[in-house]
Parts: sequence; structure tokens; C-alpha cells
Amino acid sequence: MALIAVSGQTGCRIEEVARISAQRLGFQLVTQSRVRSLIQQEFGSGPIPDKAYADVLTSITARLATEHHLILAIDGAELLIRRFPAILRVYITAPEAVRVGNVMLDRRLDRPSAKEALWEMEAGDAAARKAYFGKPAPAPDAFDLTLNAGALNSEQMVELIETAARSLALAEHGYLSAAAEAQIQFQIRLRLARHKIIPAGSISLARRTFAHQSEQIFANLLDFYRIAWEYEPRTFPIHWDADGKVAESFTPDFYLPEFDLYVELTTMKQSLVTKKNRKVRLLKELNPALNIQVFYQKDFENLVFKYGLAERLVKA
Repeated sequence: MALIAVSGQTGCRIEEVARISAQRLGFQLVTQSRVRSLIQQEFGSGPIPDKAYADVLTSITARLATEHHLILAIDGAELLIRRFPAILRVYITAPEAVRVGNVMLDRRLDRPSAKEALWEMEAGDAAARKAYFGKPAPAPDAFDLTLNAGALNSEQMVELIETAARSLALAEHGYLSAAAEAQIQFQIRLRLARHKIIPAGSISLARRTFAHQSEQIFANLLDFYRIAWEYEPRTFPIHWDADGKVAESFTPDFYLPEFDLYVELTTMKQSLVTKKNRKVRLLKELNPALNIQVFYQKDFENLVFKYGLAERLVKA
């Protein structure tokens, strides 16, 4: 899998250079407008928190990278593709006069109006970058290749990108494997679950107020993998007094109907673990056929891969 990130100063016609490069190299072009469309398809039309944007973009990139080599014409993409093995990070710069001239042509403005428009665009781009990635401008050492649009035209810049890509043998790398993509998606989706981001078409059942944040995270994670769940659906008696009245009971946190599996979440606090393990042991002794497991948060990944949820996500 090969990834080329093309970004740069506002007004440098970055998409034009990226589009021609994609055509020459046979890569698939991913622009900001396409990303917006893919985000809506995957996560619905609801707002994505700024702090979650980088993870959402990485999730989409990983899925596309299982079938294509990619050129990302997206500001900040150079920060994302450090996760992947075969990369080229390109930055395009130009004097202000050149960039103002581009705005004049693209928007059919006179020079003073184009200059003002460029400043407004730059301010907006800087604000968005800071919101999404924490800094208003990229670090100079974040790129492998820097091109000056004041000295080079689009065709010349494309030739340099093409030469660099071939020199690095980017296209010789295979696409991202399904297993590698599943691991990336799991880590991303676990983080996104903390933001309560639910994908389009999730099928979770009726909700209740959660007793602990880890339960909310787990529910959101199940939603990402489109697995139906019920929260505290049933209470089991596990101890009776001398008169036959229920003296102690146990309510597992979740039930997954598709797998006929009860899940009890716990923390790392040993006293709670011991207490819950005792209850689960009693419950199993009284109901040998009951399928129940105790999970730490670190065990979420085991659940996802044991039951094939990652493969289901890839096929969705």
C-alpha cells in the first residue's frame, strides 16, 4: 500500500497537482470533498467533534487503502500517514503574489479582492488545522518533498512527485491487508467510542443510563461493529436465605443476543474483580449452560476478534 499526502499553502492549487499525479501514477485521488462524503456515508450526518476528526480520517483512509494506492489532497494528511509503511509527504509553497494570482483566476476577482479573499482563506485553514490537529501550521520537517509553485508549474511539480514515488518504489508495496486494517480500525473505533460517535445504520437496542463510562464506551464500540446489545436486561438470583427468599442477585452489564452472550465489565481494582468473579462463578454453578464472560476494558479487542466482528466490519 502506497500513500502520498499532498498539502501546502492556501492558494497553491494543491488538488490540481494531486489529481494529475494520481492519473500519472494510477493512484486513487482522495480530496477534502470526497472525505466529507465518505464521512457522511460511514458516520451519518451528525457532527464529528474536532478532536475526533484525525481518527475519522485515518479510519476512512485505512479502508480505502485495502483496495487502492492513494493520493490524499487533504491538509494535515501528512500527520496521518505516519501510521502506514510506504509514504511520501509533499508540501507545496509559493510567494503570496503567486497565490493571490491563482485566487484572481479561480474566483475572477481583482487583485485587492483576491488578496483579501486569500487572507480569509488562510485564516480559516489555520483555524481548522489547529482544531483538528492541534497546530495552525505544519512543521517544516514534516515533509519529504517541498515544492515551490513560484518556480515550478503544475506539470513540473507532478514530474518531481512521480520521480520521487518511483524512486521509493511506492507502487511495489501491496495494499493494506485486511488483518492490518482491522487492527487499525479497532484502535480508532475504541477512541471514537469515547466521543460517543455512532456509525450510520447502527442497530443497538433501547438504551438506558449507564452506570459507568466504560459501559458507554463498550456500547458505542458494539455499535461501530453493528452488533445488537441490551443493557442489564436480566437479573439472576444467586443466593437465598433460610426462608427461601432471594438474598443476593446479579445483573450482568450487557447481553449480546446474536451470540447469546452475557458480558460483565470490570475495572482493574482488585476488590471489584474478586467480587464480580465470585458472583459470576455462583451464576455459572446455578446455570451451567449460561454463556457469560468478565471483561476488562483491555479485553475489548479480544471480544471483537474472537467473534469475528472485525471481519464483519471489513465486509460491511
